[in-house]
Amino acid sequence: MKGELIRAFFEEKAILFGHFVLTSGRESDYYINVKKLSTNPGVLRLIARLMAEEAKRTGIEFERVAGPELGAVPIATAVALETGKPLVIVRKKPKGHGTRSQIEGEVKPGERVLLVEDVTTTGGSVLKAAEVLESVGARIAAIMVVVDREEGAEKRIGERYRFIPLVRVSELFASRDSMSVEERNEG
Repeated sequence: MKGELIRAFFEEKAILFGHFVLTSGRESDYYINVKKLSTNPGVLRLIARLMAEEAKRTGIEFERVAGPELGAVPIATAVALETGKPLVIVRKKPKGHGTRSQIEGEVKPGERVLLVEDVTTTGGSVLKAAEVLESVGARIAAIMVVVDREEGAEKRIGERYRFIPLVRVSELFASRDSMSVEERNEG
């Protein structure tokens, strides 16, 4: 199934080349658009199955699935549906009305949470989400990401949490380089 996910990046044109400024503030000559994949029901289902199977395979036990807004929300929702575990959404900032909560969904103190993300570069965004969850008593069982750009997130996140990328950017580029010219032109 991992090969199927890698192929989907090219078939859905979810890797763009040019000049981009990333969430981390870094500049890059390529952009990984996991949102393009997570808005495709078939690929989103594949991502959810891969994450659920990887959690099971690696022995990660959790009571809830969480994702920071915006890119991880459909992924976390799909993983929650795949695993039957309740969903938690972590806002970037507390909402400005009502309860002013930064979390949507319930987290009980001591519960283990599988925190999912679409793409990591330095890991800053998902680490902030982990801190928000911990502030209400959650324990982070692991952080799982669709793609790690291999620019420091694994080391930074790995200092505090178990970090599991489904795909590394080097695997995407190795796959692209091994594709025939015809396959690239078809995608």
